[in-house]
Amino acid sequence: MSELALPQARAGRPSGWWGTALFLATEVTLFGTLFGTFAYLRFKAVHWPPPGIPEPEVLSPVVLTCALALTSVPVQAALVSARAGRARRAVAALVLALVVQSGYLAAQLVLYARDVDRVEPHRTAYGSIVVTMLGVHAAHVAVGILLELWLAVRLAQGLTRYRVVGLASTALYWHVVNALAVLVLLVELSPRL
Repeated sequence: MSELALPQARAGRPSGWWGTALFLATEVTLFGTLFGTFAYLRFKAVHWPPPGIPEPEVLSPVVLTCALALTSVPVQAALVSARAGRARRAVAALVLALVVQSGYLAAQLVLYARDVDRVEPHRTAYGSIVVTMLGVHAAHVAVGILLELWLAVRLAQGLTRYRVVGLASTALYWHVVNALAVLVLLVELSPRL
């Protein structure tokens, strides 16, 4: 009697996921450096923000950040759907996340342009660190949108193990970017606290 050779279950996470995790570790370090710089400059300054620069607005950034953070839900739903073999549901969830994230990025870019004029990054350390922090975060959101757009197109063509791993990596990316968005918001609003 011969035994069938069954494929063994994967012992760990795929290499693509680990590559994303290592990349995100460097990105968290980048943001940690930005937050540390903000804190250092804040505690060395007599006035924060400097005189003549208005305190940061609260309502718009809070609403936008909450909307962005909530996109982790459809991104995770897309991953669950893809793992269950439901490509259409995965694509629909990604499209929902893409719409909200794109709206977030568009609104943030408008606020960013306004902030560049208000905080004068070329004149003060406060303006420089705020504009840098917000710009780096916006760039991460833009990269995530491009990743999701590519995945939505690929998943619409069908599910493969490679695409599901890509979706798992992208979901991890978004969860970290969304957590960083909350931290960026708290640091941005800290002069009001």
